[in-house]
Amino acid sequence: MKKSILFFLGVLCSFGYFSCTKNAVNNSDLLTEVDARNRPPDCGCIAVEGSTIFDPTCLVSPAAHGRLDTIQKGFSFTEGPAVDKWGNVFFTDQPNDKIYRWDAATGKITLFLQGTGRSNGMAFNKQGNLIACADMRGELWRIDRYGNHKVLVNNYKGKLLNGPNDVWINPVTGGMYITDPMFPRDYWEEGDPRKQGWPPTHSEQAATGKGGYVYYLAPGSSKLVRVTTEDMGWDADGWPNGIVGTPNGKKLYVNKWAPDNLGGTWVFDIKPNGTLANMKKFIDMGGDGMSMDERGNIYISNSLGVTAFDPNGKRIFNVPTGGGATNNVFAGHNNKLLFITGAVDRVTSLKMNVKGVERF
Repeated sequence: MKKSILFFLGVLCSFGYFSCTKNAVNNSDLLTEVDARNRPPDCGCIAVEGSTIFDPTCLVSPAAHGRLDTIQKGFSFTEGPAVDKWGNVFFTDQPNDKIYRWDAATGKITLFLQGTGRSNGMAFNKQGNLIACADMRGELWRIDRYGNHKVLVNNYKGKLLNGPNDVWINPVTGGMYITDPMFPRDYWEEGDPRKQGWPPTHSEQAATGKGGYVYYLAPGSSKLVRVTTEDMGWDADGWPNGIVGTPNGKKLYVNKWAPDNLGGTWVFDIKPNGTLANMKKFIDMGGDGMSMDERGNIYISNSLGVTAFDPNGKRIFNVPTGGGATNNVFAGHNNKLLFITGAVDRVTSLKMNVKGVERF
C-alpha cells in the first residue's frame, strides 16, 4: 500500500489535492512564493525582515512576528481541519485513516479516532457532531463526541458518489453542501466501479467524464440534491474541491482543483430551498480547502500556500507553507488563529488580526 501511495503522491502531487509544482503564474492577481518576499508598504503593518508573508491590509497579528509556526510534523497527509465551539481543531491524516484533535488550551495533539472511512474534509454542526467526507465508500458521516458514526448518505439517485471531498454547513439552516470530485484512490477495493488510473476517465455520476458536482443535503433528509448543473453553466468534467459560505447563509463559494492552481473559484446565491442560482466566476485561482474571515475574505489553500482574496476578488494575502497547503480554518480561544493543514506532513498556524466565521 505504501508503494501505491508514493506512486499517487508523485502522479497527483499528494493525491491530487494540490499541485506540488511551484508555478510562475503569469497573472498579476496570483502569487508565487518569490513574489511574497516583496511585501508592499500599503498600510501601517510592521514588515518583518526576511518574512515571506504578503499582507498589505494587516490581516496578520504583529504577535506572529512575520512567521508561520509549525504545530507538529510526522503525519502522512493532513487535511480536513474543523473547528468546534471551543476553538479546538479536528483534522485528518487520510493515508493512515485517522482523525486527530488539537487542543486550543494546551496546544497538544491527540488521536481522536482510528478508522474514519478515509475521511477528508470535515465541519462541525451546531449540535457538536463532526460531519466528515468519508471517501472510502463515497459516504458522508456524522461522528459524535465518542467517535461513533452514522452514514448520512452514500449515493445520488442510487449511484455511488465519486468520493465526497469537502463540506460546508449553512449556519442559518443547517443544510450541508459537499463537493464530489473524482480522485481515484489506491485503497479502493477491487470491483469498486470507481477504481481506475490517473487521469480518471469515468464516473458513476456521469455518462462521460469525471462527473464532478456539488450536492446539498437538507436538514433531516437522506437524499442529496445536485445543485451544480450544466444548465447553469457548470462544467462537471473537473474537480470541485474547496467550499465555504457566508455566515448569513446567502452566498456559497466553490473552487476547483487543477495542477496549475487555475481551476477557478465560483460564487453562487443560495436560494431558500437550498439550491443555487446566479453562478459567477469569482477568481481564476482554485485549489483545495477554503475558509472565510469576518470581513468576508476568502482563504484558499493550494501549492502557493494560503492566499486570501477580498469579496471583490482582489488578492490581499499569502503565506507560503513550504510545499503547499491542503486546507485551513480559523480556530483558537479567540478564533484568530489560522490553522493550516500542509505541507502534507504537518499542521501549522499563523496568528491573525481577524476572526473566522465557521465556529458555531
